[in-house]
Amino acid sequence: MKTLLVTTFVAGVLLAGPALAQDKAAQPPAGAQTAPMTSPPAGAAMPAPAGNTGGMTMADTATAKIKFVTAKPAEVTSSRLVGKNLYNNKNETVGEIEDLVIDNGKTVTGVVVSVGGFLGMGERYVVVDPSSIFLHKADGKLKAMVDTDKDALKNAPEFKYNRNT
Repeated sequence: MKTLLVTTFVAGVLLAGPALAQDKAAQPPAGAQTAPMTSPPAGAAMPAPAGNTGGMTMADTATAKIKFVTAKPAEVTSSRLVGKNLYNNKNETVGEIEDLVIDNGKTVTGVVVSVGGFLGMGERYVVVDPSSIFLHKADGKLKAMVDTDKDALKNAPEFKYNRNT
């Protein structure tokens, strides 16, 4: 059920375009006095950053009118990737795609892969650059592949991943 919810959410994000917008306001010069930070009153939306071209925004309530888009048929959706085994060039299973990392509201910047372990015990997570993953479609099935081996993935920097946040 959790996988279905996560997959549905990620698919919605990808189809709608953006994810969370970030405020990248300029920092004041050193030594400059600044006013204390205030937050908007409860129930008010956080102001969108200047030049924001869209994306989901963190807020207590929704203040923008809903918009609908016409999505082009997608060859690959997140629901087709999440849960897929990841194979190497020797056709060995080297991991499983767990999630997608979406940065700056619009771009998939990483693919969370579980590696190692057996039946959920001892597994750890790494983030792979999406450009490292190749997709192959044969007989109506999608296969995800990387040019690596199990040891390289097991020795990759660990990603602390919590599905519940």
